[in-house]
Amino acid sequence: MSTNRPLTTALPPRFKRPSLFTWGIALAFLALFIQGAMATNVTLERLLRGVVNLSHFLGRAFPPDLSNLDVLAWSMFETLNIAIVGVTIGVILSLPFALLAARNTAPAPWVRILTRFIVSTMRTIPDLIWALIFVVAVGLGPMAGVLAIIMDTIGFAARFFSERIEEVHPGPSEALSATGAGKLSVIGGAILPETLASMTATSLYSVEKALRSAVTLGLVGAGGIGVELAAAMRLFNFDRALTIILFILVVVIGFEQLSSQIRKRVI
Repeated sequence: MSTNRPLTTALPPRFKRPSLFTWGIALAFLALFIQGAMATNVTLERLLRGVVNLSHFLGRAFPPDLSNLDVLAWSMFETLNIAIVGVTIGVILSLPFALLAARNTAPAPWVRILTRFIVSTMRTIPDLIWALIFVVAVGLGPMAGVLAIIMDTIGFAARFFSERIEEVHPGPSEALSATGAGKLSVIGGAILPETLASMTATSLYSVEKALRSAVTLGLVGAGGIGVELAAAMRLFNFDRALTIILFILVVVIGFEQLSSQIRKRVI
């Protein structure tokens, strides 16, 4: 039997000659990259000047200002409150959105399409934009931050919840349906128990994400320690700003470690 086949047919797909469409995509990306680099004015001179300015910032930031740590602790506690309250409400509201967006639990195709569009809209709008909207709606303070976290959490969690619901093995659901169980009974008895571990892990990731978001939301007046950081930077109190940054770093890393331990026990 002859084995003299063309080399291109024996190679894996990734080693074959790219098609014209692939070359077109690659050239378009390269053109956009070059245009973007020119439009953002990325130059060696600016980068070197930035390094010098950063060294000046670090020189003025050390040693950190450790006065009024009680004020920073209260602001950080407020940030935790914003994240936890926002995520808790957001995760609870994400569940009905996920059930309506999943293919195997949606009551009708048009309901699934509409719900997916709503969830995608919530996810597409950045949390800072949500914060600005709610600052205008309800005024400055933590409430605007909580509402922004709720919207961002629904967009994040509902998507992953719905995808996990669609991956559920149909066997238990079909068995319950065969016994005459209704739709809600099937969801509560077969679908939710199987997805509980995955939803718990997603919820914990949501808290981590919300904690980082809650810090930045304070920069636009939505409460929390971000307000203190914005004030310190505007007043050129770089030593206090460094203290706030280190404070945030310790709390965020600590919570991520705690979240990892919880996930290991749950999953």
